[in-house]
Amino acid sequence: MPEQRWRSAAGRHLPFGLVLGVVALGLVRILQYHWRQGAVLIGVALLVAALLRLLVTDEQAGLIAIRGRGVDALLYSGLGFAVIVVAMTIIGGPLSR
Repeated sequence: MPEQRWRSAAGRHLPFGLVLGVVALGLVRILQYHWRQGAVLIGVALLVAALLRLLVTDEQAGLIAIRGRGVDALLYSGLGFAVIVVAMTIIGGPLSR
Protein backbone atom coordinates (compact mmCIF):
# COMPACT_ATOMS: atom_id res chain seq x y z
CA MET A 1 0.00 0.00 0.00
CA PRO A 2 2.78 2.58 0.72
CA GLU A 3 4.20 2.00 -2.80
CA GLN A 4 0.85 2.84 -4.35
CA ARG A 5 0.63 6.03 -2.28
CA TRP A 6 4.15 7.03 -3.42
CA ARG A 7 3.28 6.39 -7.06
CA SER A 8 0.16 8.49 -6.90
CA ALA A 9 2.07 11.35 -5.23
CA ALA A 10 4.85 11.13 -7.81
CA GLY A 11 2.33 10.91 -10.62
CA ARG A 12 0.50 13.94 -9.30
CA HIS A 13 3.65 16.08 -9.58
CA LEU A 14 4.87 14.66 -12.88
CA PRO A 15 3.21 17.35 -15.07
CA PHE A 16 4.73 20.11 -12.96
CA GLY A 17 8.12 18.39 -13.05
CA LEU A 18 7.98 18.17 -16.83
CA VAL A 19 7.16 21.86 -17.17
CA LEU A 20 9.83 22.76 -14.63
CA GLY A 21 12.38 20.71 -16.57
CA VAL A 22 11.69 22.65 -19.78
CA VAL A 23 11.95 25.94 -17.86
CA ALA A 24 15.29 24.78 -16.43
CA LEU A 25 16.56 24.09 -19.97
CA GLY A 26 15.45 27.59 -20.95
CA LEU A 27 17.30 29.11 -18.02
CA VAL A 28 20.45 27.17 -18.93
CA ARG A 29 20.26 28.58 -22.48
CA ILE A 30 19.80 32.10 -21.07
CA LEU A 31 22.83 31.65 -18.82
CA GLN A 32 24.79 30.54 -21.89
CA TYR A 33 23.98 33.93 -23.48
CA HIS A 34 21.36 32.51 -25.86
CA TRP A 35 18.54 34.51 -24.32
CA ARG A 36 16.21 34.23 -27.31
CA GLN A 37 16.34 30.42 -27.33
CA GLY A 38 15.90 30.37 -23.57
CA ALA A 39 12.88 32.65 -23.70
CA VAL A 40 11.32 30.52 -26.43
CA LEU A 41 11.88 27.40 -24.30
CA ILE A 42 10.12 29.09 -21.39
CA GLY A 43 7.23 29.94 -23.71
CA VAL A 44 7.17 26.32 -24.87
CA ALA A 45 7.05 25.22 -21.22
CA LEU A 46 3.92 27.33 -20.77
CA LEU A 47 2.36 25.75 -23.86
CA VAL A 48 3.22 22.30 -22.49
CA ALA A 49 1.53 23.28 -19.22
CA ALA A 50 -1.58 24.33 -21.16
CA LEU A 51 -1.65 21.05 -23.07
CA LEU A 52 -1.13 18.97 -19.94
CA ARG A 53 -3.82 20.93 -18.13
CA LEU A 54 -6.27 19.99 -20.87
CA LEU A 55 -5.23 16.33 -21.07
CA VAL A 56 -4.88 15.22 -17.44
CA THR A 57 -7.49 15.14 -14.70
CA ASP A 58 -7.61 17.74 -11.97
CA GLU A 59 -6.12 15.26 -9.49
CA GLN A 60 -3.26 14.38 -11.87
CA ALA A 61 -2.53 18.02 -12.75
CA GLY A 62 -1.03 18.69 -9.34
CA LEU A 63 0.71 22.05 -9.11
CA ILE A 64 -0.19 23.22 -12.63
CA ALA A 65 -3.85 23.35 -11.62
CA ILE A 66 -4.59 26.84 -10.34
CA ARG A 67 -8.09 27.72 -11.48
CA GLY A 68 -10.54 25.84 -13.65
CA ARG A 69 -9.22 23.68 -16.49
CA GLY A 70 -10.33 26.06 -19.25
CA VAL A 71 -9.04 29.18 -17.52
CA ASP A 72 -5.67 27.57 -16.80
CA ALA A 73 -5.27 26.35 -20.39
CA LEU A 74 -6.27 29.74 -21.80
CA LEU A 75 -3.90 31.69 -19.56
CA TYR A 76 -0.96 29.29 -19.95
CA SER A 77 -1.30 29.22 -23.73
CA GLY A 78 -1.84 32.98 -24.01
CA LEU A 79 1.22 33.77 -21.92
CA GLY A 80 3.25 31.10 -23.71
CA PHE A 81 2.44 32.53 -27.14
CA ALA A 82 3.12 36.07 -25.88
CA VAL A 83 6.57 35.11 -24.54
CA ILE A 84 7.46 33.35 -27.80
CA VAL A 85 6.26 36.26 -29.98
CA VAL A 86 8.13 38.85 -27.92
CA ALA A 87 11.31 36.75 -27.92
CA MET A 88 11.16 36.26 -31.67
CA THR A 89 10.39 39.90 -32.56
CA ILE A 90 12.90 41.80 -30.41
CA ILE A 91 15.69 43.18 -32.56
CA GLY A 92 18.74 45.19 -31.56
CA GLY A 93 19.32 46.27 -28.01
CA PRO A 94 21.97 45.26 -25.49
CA LEU A 95 21.10 41.58 -25.63
CA SER A 96 21.35 41.12 -29.39
CA ARG A 97 24.09 38.97 -30.83
